[in-house]
Amino acid sequence: MPRRNEKGAGSVNPAMLREIFLLAVPLLVAVILHEVAHGWVADRLGDPTARRMGRLTLNPLAHIDPIGTVLMPIFLMLTTGFFFGYAKPVPVNFWNLRDPKRDMVWVAAAGPATNVALAIVSGLLFRTLPNDVGGVLPVAAIVALSVQLNVLLAVFNLLPIPPADGGRILVGLLPDRQGELVSRIEPFGMFILMFLIFFDPFGIFSRGMWPLIRGVSHLALGM
Repeated sequence: MPRRNEKGAGSVNPAMLREIFLLAVPLLVAVILHEVAHGWVADRLGDPTARRMGRLTLNPLAHIDPIGTVLMPIFLMLTTGFFFGYAKPVPVNFWNLRDPKRDMVWVAAAGPATNVALAIVSGLLFRTLPNDVGGVLPVAAIVALSVQLNVLLAVFNLLPIPPADGGRILVGLLPDRQGELVSRIEPFGMFILMFLIFFDPFGIFSRGMWPLIRGVSHLALGM
């Protein structure tokens, strides 16, 4: 499971490099389908922006963000042992939606919902596989990591801090005035999220999210 590095920041070993390689496949699938889901739901609700920009595709080249999909996951894994990443955000013009405030909730929820579905499918597939398929290709390990990564992405993205999906869901559910106040956090939201990840000052991750992610992942894997 994506975890903190017990050997200390900056240490590199073959096991970690192997884990990074194994994580790359389910991470790409998880973040790409997450973003496509946002764009697909937006298109169904009246905003064709993502479709017109060619973002409703499974081609990784249309979604890879050099920082969020490549550099950030590797840096976090090597320095903290925590593995996380994101794809290039799908463009959504909320004012094109038929009911912008209501439909914002559905568009934002589509990403985490997709990750939950992927975690369930991966968990069911994991239960049908031996621990090591043929002793060559670690399919079971990749599928298990898919469960854990998708649970992680679903939980993390539901944090009620814009621009995380949970923040946008919260803005859509709150009355207009309160929703506007929460939306003002968005320019600083990514910095707040990174601060919480690296320093965890309130124990949100150590006492809340990590036990939740581990518990849900083990349940999905049948452990």
